[in-house]
Amino acid sequence: MPIRSTRRLIAGPLALAVVGAGAVALAAPAHAVSTSVVISEVYGGGGNSGATYTNDFVELYNLGDTPVDLSTWKVQYWSASGTSASNTTTLAGTIAPQSSYLVQMAAGSGGTTPLPTPDATGTAPMSSSSGRVLLLQGTTQVDGVAYGATTTPVEGPPAPGTTNTTSASRTSPCTDTDNNASDFSLGAPSPRNSAAGTLACTPTPPTPDEPETIPQIQGASHLSPLVGKPVNDVEGVVTAVSSSGFWFQNPTPDADPATSEGLFVYTRRAGSAAVGDLVSVDGAVAEYRASNDNLTTTEITGPKVTVESSGNPLPAPVILGVDRVAPPQTIEQGDPGSVEYSDAPFRPDVDAIDFYESMEGMLVGVRDAQVVGPTARFGEIPVVPGQLAAGDAVRSARGGVVYSGYDHPNAMRVQLDDGLIGAGAMPLADVGDTLAGDVTGPLDYSFSNFKLEVTSVPTVVSGGLQREVTRPANQHELAIGTFNVENLSPKDPQTKFDRLAGQIVHNLSAPDVLALEEIQDNTGPTDDGTVASDQTVAQLVAAIQAAGGPAYQARWIDPQDKTDGGQPGGNIRSVLLFRTDRGLSFVDRPGGDATTPVQVVGSGNRTSLSASPGRIDPANPAWEDSRKPLVGEFRYHGKSLFVIANHFASKGGDDPLFGRWQQPTRFSESQRHEQAQAVRTFVDQLMAADDDARVVVLGDLNDFEFSQTADILVGSGDTALLDLPRTLAPQERYTYVYEGNSQVLDHILLSPELAGSESHGDGHAYGYDLGEHRGHRARFDYDVVHTNSEFHDQDSDHDPQVVRLDLRGR
Repeated sequence: MPIRSTRRLIAGPLALAVVGAGAVALAAPAHAVSTSVVISEVYGGGGNSGATYTNDFVELYNLGDTPVDLSTWKVQYWSASGTSASNTTTLAGTIAPQSSYLVQMAAGSGGTTPLPTPDATGTAPMSSSSGRVLLLQGTTQVDGVAYGATTTPVEGPPAPGTTNTTSASRTSPCTDTDNNASDFSLGAPSPRNSAAGTLACTPTPPTPDEPETIPQIQGASHLSPLVGKPVNDVEGVVTAVSSSGFWFQNPTPDADPATSEGLFVYTRRAGSAAVGDLVSVDGAVAEYRASNDNLTTTEITGPKVTVESSGNPLPAPVILGVDRVAPPQTIEQGDPGSVEYSDAPFRPDVDAIDFYESMEGMLVGVRDAQVVGPTARFGEIPVVPGQLAAGDAVRSARGGVVYSGYDHPNAMRVQLDDGLIGAGAMPLADVGDTLAGDVTGPLDYSFSNFKLEVTSVPTVVSGGLQREVTRPANQHELAIGTFNVENLSPKDPQTKFDRLAGQIVHNLSAPDVLALEEIQDNTGPTDDGTVASDQTVAQLVAAIQAAGGPAYQARWIDPQDKTDGGQPGGNIRSVLLFRTDRGLSFVDRPGGDATTPVQVVGSGNRTSLSASPGRIDPANPAWEDSRKPLVGEFRYHGKSLFVIANHFASKGGDDPLFGRWQQPTRFSESQRHEQAQAVRTFVDQLMAADDDARVVVLGDLNDFEFSQTADILVGSGDTALLDLPRTLAPQERYTYVYEGNSQVLDHILLSPELAGSESHGDGHAYGYDLGEHRGHRARFDYDVVHTNSEFHDQDSDHDPQVVRLDLRGR
């Protein structure tokens, strides 16, 4: 709970409208003290120099005991001395009693951390030092805050002036005296949204026979048995302090390993306790949930903290993999729906989601941890304990863990997070590196993962990982590859083009055909109606030549604006690059455009496309908000070759592996199944016209080699395609690393005329002429070239791959 935001959340639950500059006169400050909704925090430093959060925000709080409909409410922003509102944001939805409501305002150019999912989004560029925020119901001012010493007052003297790194928030969320100077104080920004749960006012102290303990509060479950109830005299030693509270741990643990000994106290501000303090806490038990898919974290809110002594030794951390070992391949054995239901079984010895929950808030650690994913941009490193048993996971040949099936989620992975050591402090690590010694901190949960919030900067011992280089095609081979270049546009620095060009020329050895995914239009994410990508492609082709590569030609079809998904404004599409200096030519045939479906015409060795390049079935609902497949016809050694470039729908919206819903539902895969069927139908048409058709299906399918998506594309019988990732040894099957899981998302599939496989276990797969034996001429040589996904300084988040085809006699 305390590390409120470390990565971008997906969708907000409430809608709103943003209105331009208002001309309403400032409401009179002499209004009654609010008894319902108040402004609880204002922050105008978002995205400024030194700021953590990327956006300004206004936080509201319902201090009443009934829900409030906000459909007629609005938030206005006024400058420090202006005579009219500069921005008005109309709200929507309902704010529950003793709950918060987050209004996101304008973003700056800096900051490292997005806000929690906002309940409303405005555009006000708030001042980082002084300004005014009004809360209105209709035209009636309900509450107002002025901040900055010289700001025109709203309710009594203004609150103190803020900075890029401080906000003004209510000292007590339930206190509104209409005196901003006394009601507000400065501290680190601590935004809460409607999903954050209740934040109790001063609780009524309980009268139990004995004080509650941390294990009693945590209970042997995901939800506290005391949630919503007041507790008093909860004792523990402070183990870590964040900007919004502190963790403390029971100094006399109970005998039940299923009940955590640690807990977070949400104070909204740092400073109420220090590491090593023995404290006694009164407050109310709450469960904090950042978004609907997340588990909750248990905390004490509205606390009264008494320091009983200082300088106490900290409890010994639980070393994962040594003191306790996670179930390696079982996140949740059953199918409870939500693991937070009251009757859901709680089995830390069986289910990894319960294993980590049983240590929520405790000091934990990893010893000689092995890095299985590169340092991410939000300061996270996925690791596995250094004591991981050999049979607990499929280890990649380069030090990662391979996601080899839905029943192999690699549940021993732990995310190390930088929430306590500061943005940018986490060292840069690659797959195969080791973190020396013990790395320790409290066990937290955010963004659908358990996080070890490290309390000191880990020491990285390099594993020496190098980017792979594949061999060039020989004079008898045709090399075909695929590469997702991750939202490439002229808005990117030239260095990205140069580095991608270097990979294409030197690491991929300049294949004859290269299908590119995520080529954006000429203005990139700027949403200005542009769909052409000729400048993007030309800049990459020029960079390839400058790197010593060939003069590639390119074919593609511009999409319609805002119809193919991806980054808003970018209009991503697939592009076929090809070289013409090695006997290959492209068959240009007019008629292809964004909406016209390509057809198979002719038969036998005269089988061809009605348009080249063309798009496959672009009106099919399967392609809604997704990229349409691009097919091109080539000639090589006098015969046709059909290359189908794909970029299927993403996995956005799927349940996370460590989310509250178990088993996770893969909501997005039904669209990919429909897309795979559309492409398979087109392949069947080609092969019905010519049963010896030479067809290559390739690209970013956004699904695994063991998925139904791949099964549909492969097909069956005499026309079955060969999915090349399946031919690799298990330790080699990955093109992407996500949260420490090495997995296949990108594929190349071959028609029977091109296929025939056998794996040598050396990172390559080789195909042989049917009826021949090992040692005879290989029909293909397939290689996933690991240049990006395992490295912190990646040029794309995907690894490219190449297949070299020997087409002599075929």
